[in-house]
Amino acid sequence: MTIKTSTEIHEALQLLKSKEWIDLTHTFGPDSPHFFMFDDAKFETLFNHDDGFLAQQFTFPGQYGTHIDAPIHFVRDTRYLEELQLKELVLPLVVIDKSKEAAEDNDFTLGVQHILDFEKIHGPIEEGTFVALRTDWSKRWPDAEAFNNKDSEGNNRIPGWGLDALQFLFEQRHVKAVGHETYDTDSAADFRAKGKLEGEYYVLDQDTYQIELMTNLDKCPAKGAVIFNIVPKPEKASGFPVRSFAILP
Repeated sequence: MTIKTSTEIHEALQLLKSKEWIDLTHTFGPDSPHFFMFDDAKFETLFNHDDGFLAQQFTFPGQYGTHIDAPIHFVRDTRYLEELQLKELVLPLVVIDKSKEAAEDNDFTLGVQHILDFEKIHGPIEEGTFVALRTDWSKRWPDAEAFNNKDSEGNNRIPGWGLDALQFLFEQRHVKAVGHETYDTDSAADFRAKGKLEGEYYVLDQDTYQIELMTNLDKCPAKGAVIFNIVPKPEKASGFPVRSFAILP
């Protein structure tokens, strides 16, 4: 029995390795775009090869670069990053492409009708999936000015999720987690109008996680891929840079 199980696992691995793998993660550094309340990251060399080995020190907020937010990031008395289970971090991937709409209207906010329109073409969004919002905002990386996209009054104009769309996905479609290419779950327009990130709070209040600052969603199909979100395990962390990737069907 042990030999058979091992063989099945190895065969499954070879099948996965025969598929195309897409990196959904930005390379980040001290000059990368980041949430405006955070300081720039600091990368320091502690020892170099003249000392016998290369060792570095990295200083940055947990929510930096492509990163994962645990429920505790916004919601009291909920799970820390270390408490997320491994199988939660590997999910079927659904990609809703609204890149054209976001290009035409930088304040684009995804609503329920946009999801229903997607389902007319691709079928219902399945339970337990990871749903990513593609806006192609990641193509502005690593240009912080282009990423922030400020108007004449200094306000960011960045697309995002609407609360009603998130409620529909979690309460009607029973998805597991979401992700996007921008700093925040909510569109900047929604944040200005409401004065809070109510969409982000809602997602994390579902006792799940989200992935922010994703990239390469344009290389993924609407359905059929699987997302892996690989992350270190710091103690009592609200979030951390993540290595997210997709395996295509």
